[in-house]
Amino acid sequence: MANAWIAIGALALVAVAIPVVMMVASALLRPSVPEQGKRATYESGEVPTGSSRAIRFNIQYYMVALLFVVFDIETVLIFPWTVVYQDAINQVGLWRALGPMLLFVGILVVGLVWAWRKGAVEWVRSPRADRQRVEQQS
Repeated sequence: MANAWIAIGALALVAVAIPVVMMVASALLRPSVPEQGKRATYESGEVPTGSSRAIRFNIQYYMVALLFVVFDIETVLIFPWTVVYQDAINQVGLWRALGPMLLFVGILVVGLVWAWRKGAVEWVRSPRADRQRVEQQS
């Protein structure tokens, strides 16, 4: 048992040491040539306009990303369950094997219905985009 903890400790030490050594080596080896152009905000080759703090992003981007992560993790959790499902039925019975997964999927469905009713999955246009669309049509 002690050998297992030594291996876990060594793995944790290596997991921390590798990034730290890489960052220190990078800081020591990279050239340092400060110039004004390197410190400027980069906007895909365009001349920066205004402050980067003034730009507000639509919260829908974050909501869609969170929903994607939730349902992506759902897929990751359901896949191994499907692999062992037949063996689980033989060992513990249909409802003891199926019940927890139905509960899990049910909770996710309730969450999806809640997000849908709150409008989290509907893409809302910003007022600025609506103004630009009206100006282009004129």
